[in-house]
Amino acid sequence: MNYLAHLYLSYPDHGLMVGNFIADAVKGDRYRDFPEQIKQGILMHRSIDDFTDHHPLVLDSKKYFSKEFDKYSGVLIDIYFDYFLARDFALYSDISLPTFAANTYTILTNHKAIFPERSTYFFEYMIKENILEQYAKLDGIKRVLHGMTHRIKKLFPLYDSLSTFKDKQEFLHNNFVPFFEELKLHIAHFRQNRPSG
Repeated sequence: MNYLAHLYLSYPDHGLMVGNFIADAVKGDRYRDFPEQIKQGILMHRSIDDFTDHHPLVLDSKKYFSKEFDKYSGVLIDIYFDYFLARDFALYSDISLPTFAANTYTILTNHKAIFPERSTYFFEYMIKENILEQYAKLDGIKRVLHGMTHRIKKLFPLYDSLSTFKDKQEFLHNNFVPFFEELKLHIAHFRQNRPSG
């Protein structure tokens, strides 16, 4: 799952949200350098990623992109599953996506002082482009994929995957719905049985 899902699953706990947001920029045991609640957010992010990467419905979804996009098929599923979450946000949250996005930007802004440099750079881009709300529109997804394409070392047109996504959208959505319910249960268990740092 991508940024929206990670932040949604840790909302409204500020520390967990910050940890989830910066986790990709925190390698190995460096998570131990952060305050406890943020450290738990980093561990939650890793747990979400591990659960997602090994889930049969995710693996089944990746097959439509793996031939053409190789190792980036998982990245594409993360993005497209965030699209389903954003598009149908009212089914998963008591607050609207714009309200959630605004609250999230405020929470993260209040913790910018502890962001790794990589996270600071992306956060500025996230706010400028209002990425969390962009996920709800296919045009927004296309912009996100354009941005990702230009950030990877080898030019790989990830936005070309949109035609496949549109063709397989119903199938992918049918995989997303039960997968996301299981992921929410997985995270509820994580919250109740947090690993020690």
